[in-house]
Amino acid sequence: MEDSAKAESDVRARKILATVMQRISSEVTAEMTVSIVAIPSDEVKGRIIGREGRNIRAFEAATGCDLIIDDTPGVVTVSAFEPTRREIARTALDYLIQDGRIQPSRIEDAVDRARREIDKRIEKAGQQAVVDAEVTGLHNEIIKTLGRLQFRYSYGQNQLRHCIETSWLAAALAHELGADVEVARVGGLLHDLGKAVDREIEGTHALLGAEIGRRYGLPQAITHTIEAHHEEVKPETLEALIVICADSMSGSRPGARREQVEEYVKRLEALETIANSFDGVEQAFAIQAGREIRIMVKPDQVDDLGSTRLAREVSKEIEQSLQYPGQIKVTVVRETRSSEIAH
Repeated sequence: MEDSAKAESDVRARKILATVMQRISSEVTAEMTVSIVAIPSDEVKGRIIGREGRNIRAFEAATGCDLIIDDTPGVVTVSAFEPTRREIARTALDYLIQDGRIQPSRIEDAVDRARREIDKRIEKAGQQAVVDAEVTGLHNEIIKTLGRLQFRYSYGQNQLRHCIETSWLAAALAHELGADVEVARVGGLLHDLGKAVDREIEGTHALLGAEIGRRYGLPQAITHTIEAHHEEVKPETLEALIVICADSMSGSRPGARREQVEEYVKRLEALETIANSFDGVEQAFAIQAGREIRIMVKPDQVDDLGSTRLAREVSKEIEQSLQYPGQIKVTVVRETRSSEIAH
């Protein structure tokens, strides 16, 4: 009976996952770290730069973005890692080009106007996401924070769209398994909420998202699904496990993400190479999709104090050598062995 139950549960689990996944069909969007702004003629480039570069310096200071003006005809490139800031800069540059008067005082006005416009778009995107996910009763600040994910991408997948997908999948899984559908639905929608602020506040996006939820009155059952979705906090409820599954399904479904396998493997290899370059390291393993590097050291060469020092040095080297989203946890493991020989 036990063997029969195990066999049936495996088949049923596969059937549930397949049934839920086939309901999701969504577009793929390309990851962006630059925005292209079309200009009517190349003489506009000179006006954007300004006398002795004063306009471009004022623009970059006001937006925190880099302007790339090269020989490419008819376009100017706005570059920034922070997507909301980049969209503000792109919108402000559009206003300036339409107005035609490009000077430091006009630049400040255009950036302020663009910032107000983007704030409206963010709030509207958050409200639409809540409607699409069929979630009600959220605090307005949570909705605004969620809307900021409209400009965030992870390996080509739009993060706001990913949150909506995860909510749909989590609700469907909860329904199939008899769990609390509303907790799974809201937890799925808000699981990546912390990604809207993780470049401004120190901490992992899962824990930051849970903290935002608590601040604005979300129930413990929902905040737990948020903080546990990468298992930094041990998942203790069925709904938390469902959100973990739904998150993985949305991120790994065919066509969801565009990162080449070779690039992914190269990043993991780069992490392991950095760790292995230090003295006393026996083996290093990149785990959790590159979010953690686990280092095994030789106990006769590295003591407990050296393990702490090694973790700090490896983390500094990673910060200086690699570009990566979010945070990477460095864990050093030192095994203590005692042995005696009996004659």
